[in-house]
Amino acid sequence: MPFRFQDFVGNESTVTHLRRAVASGRLPHSILLSGPAGSGKYTLSLMITMALLCERQPRDGDLADFCGECRHCTRIAESFDLPALVEAAVSAREQMRETDKKDTRVLIQTHPDVLVLPPDPPQLLVKLGQVRSLIHSIYSLPGDSKRRVYLFPSAAFMKEAANSLLKVLEEPPSYAHIILMAEHPGELLPTIRSRCAPVRLGALSSAEIEMLLSERKPEVKPQQRALVARLAQGAAGKALGYDLEGYLKARTDAMVVLRSATLDSEHTDLFKTTETYRAGAEGQQKTQAMLSALAGLLEDLLLLRSGVPDRLRNIDLGRELETLADSVTFAWLENAVRGLDNVISGMRRNLLRSISLDAFAESMADGRR
Repeated sequence: MPFRFQDFVGNESTVTHLRRAVASGRLPHSILLSGPAGSGKYTLSLMITMALLCERQPRDGDLADFCGECRHCTRIAESFDLPALVEAAVSAREQMRETDKKDTRVLIQTHPDVLVLPPDPPQLLVKLGQVRSLIHSIYSLPGDSKRRVYLFPSAAFMKEAANSLLKVLEEPPSYAHIILMAEHPGELLPTIRSRCAPVRLGALSSAEIEMLLSERKPEVKPQQRALVARLAQGAAGKALGYDLEGYLKARTDAMVVLRSATLDSEHTDLFKTTETYRAGAEGQQKTQAMLSALAGLLEDLLLLRSGVPDRLRNIDLGRELETLADSVTFAWLENAVRGLDNVISGMRRNLLRSISLDAFAESMADGRR
């Protein structure tokens, strides 16, 4: 994980713009930082926070930097491993009495003037209680530094929480900064978007991702690097942490479903595969991984049908996917995507997974007859 600005991969102009704004004292008080999953939104937000609060305030010309060693930098750096911190907070909440547990929200604070407000499990939404905690503290002067910083790693808000945040976003105190992070800014209320300065992290090229992997993960073979670079869709963090083995297992099952829907009228392999998708949390994760892989395969078929094979993600299956693409139409692909959405919706309603997957494959096969 990068701990210096020069280690942050890609989006040089965006990073430079933010560093210059910090150095000049003109960093907007409300920022909407958007970009694909794994593009480094949270990492960059913490770096900007460290640059704001660093005791030594080093400069690289007209660009802000941070020392990474002072008491502010080291305490803020403790928030980098957000999943572990959230897991610990949730575990601590589970040990509380039922009456206290209900009113306790997940908040991460490794520095007294920096508050991270992650989506609260199990719904994984930012809740009203979390925003109220922000409101309660933001109008008090910083206790240990000159700034207060509030980070929202996800912009998935409950409606009441989003509405409560509006006033603060419109008129935050001069010493406070709020950074919202989102994959899809359009999912936020227009009133929230209008109150934030937009900052976008774009996707890296496959060549840049491959170069990054060769530098930081030299043990990964060239063919695997090329595949991960496509699957990561330009997100450096996603590429570095990509579980290729897990993905390939899920994709193997997804290909069974796809072949059954396009080439195999017997469905023998399909039934053998889908019967392994059982109930429970483990079965849910397995199903979600397979459906995600299937969605990517359908997108690859669409790319091939559209005449843009250079954008293929599953490049190691190029020839087989070309054969499958020749056997389907755009109308079939549209129905398949719609059917996949229905399966995902059914999973949320706890429908039997094996039956849902069988029915989905059969409906796709019927669409070709």
